[in-house]
Amino acid sequence: MDHERPHPHSVSVEISGCSKHDARIVFDALCSCFESDRCADDVPEDLHATRPTVWLGTFDVADEHEGARPVHLSSSVEADLHGGYWAIERFRTTLDSLFDVHDLSTVSGDQEKELHVRLRSR
Repeated sequence: MDHERPHPHSVSVEISGCSKHDARIVFDALCSCFESDRCADDVPEDLHATRPTVWLGTFDVADEHEGARPVHLSSSVEADLHGGYWAIERFRTTLDSLFDVHDLSTVSGDQEKELHVRLRSR
């Protein structure tokens, strides 16, 4: 499978292990901070009753918006972050301002970093 390299200022986010309501809260909070491919009316949906759902979004961290505020989640949310080193570090700093973030695992590559985190309300 041929994967394109993400833009050096973009971070791909995969959210799983949570309700569609919490997924929306996370994406809305991140969209208030960064430009994204997720529109305001792009509401996460459960597409299958028994299989787990993964929600995806890509965020451009080059131009951060002001006004990020912590949000309340009904339960913890797991997220996988993929991007260049600079982009991941900037994104992680923003996550810290919004959520209580616990690093679960990190994979460092030649050009990219993957971070698996658990997000909770602050």
